Amino acid sequence: MSDYHHGVRVVEINEGTRTIRTVATSVIGIVATGDDADVDQFPLNQPVLLTTPKNAIGKAGKTGTLKQTLTAITNVVNTMVVVVRVASGADDAETSANVIGTVTEDGQYTGIQALLAAQSQLGVKPRILGVPGLDTLPVTTALCTVAKKLRAFVYAYAHDCATKEAVAAYRENFGDRELMLIWPEFIEFNTDTAQSSAVPATAYALGLRAYIDKTVGWHKTLSNVTVPNVTGISKQVFWDLQDPDTDAGTSTVTISPPSSGRTAFASGAHAPAPMTHCLPLKTTPAPRRYWPTPWPMRICGPSINR
Repeated sequence: MSDYHHGVRVVEINEGTRTIRTVATSVIGIVATGDDADVDQFPLNQPVLLTTPKNAIGKAGKTGTLKQTLTAITNVVNTMVVVVRVASGADDAETSANVIGTVTEDGQYTGIQALLAAQSQLGVKPRILGVPGLDTLPVTTALCTVAKKLRAFVYAYAHDCATKEAVAAYRENFGDRELMLIWPEFIEFNTDTAQSSAVPATAYALGLRAYIDKTVGWHKTLSNVTVPNVTGISKQVFWDLQDPDTDAGTSTVTISPPSSGRTAFASGAHAPAPMTHCLPLKTTPAPRRYWPTPWPMRICGPSINR
């Protein structure tokens, strides 16, 4: 018994196929306000990683957008969220400036720019970006710039648009394939005020995108996926399953109508901001979130909308 060994023998096999570890695309990155939030949990202009976001809702305060955004995300999925809290300004313009952020004299990134430091500080790269409730035109434009650097995707609201015609005009401000505009807002029951109120649909879109990435894959669109916890939408939108000539069917922005009796993302088109005859419909430039090689834009073919 020459091979007898009274102990543990380790056999290392260094041949054969190996699995490739894919990029985590379900990491959400948000910028939010919350002046009464816990400063230790959410320091100003510092990226903070939440592995279980629901546990941090109690420290998010009750003012601003932080608590509302985290609540909407966790109503859909439990996923990693990178949070950057910024101060509320004296007016909307000052708040937008705080959200967009800059680089200070000592090299500190603030606002949206702080998302760029997440990977070096936290070890994760946010791939799904949004600033629910604060996504004005300048903010969304700046967020798309950051998304290109992170190879991420942006969900933003058609800010200050009361009609679908205004939404169509607003959409012309953008030419970024990393952006999907959403309109209108959702309605949900607010436990703080004990009444129903509007909640940013983009917050639910962030959670829904992460949920689909984790359970199905990046190739699946938000279309026809039931949104939990919401009771309606903030604007009247006409939609029919078999009729393309409806409010939802004729828009090039993701409109959130009722679907099969339940509120869901079910628009006729899910498209990034630039619409071309070659690429009329697409779920997201998701392959760019996996590989450094850009997806060809000039190859015409069938639309991706599964």
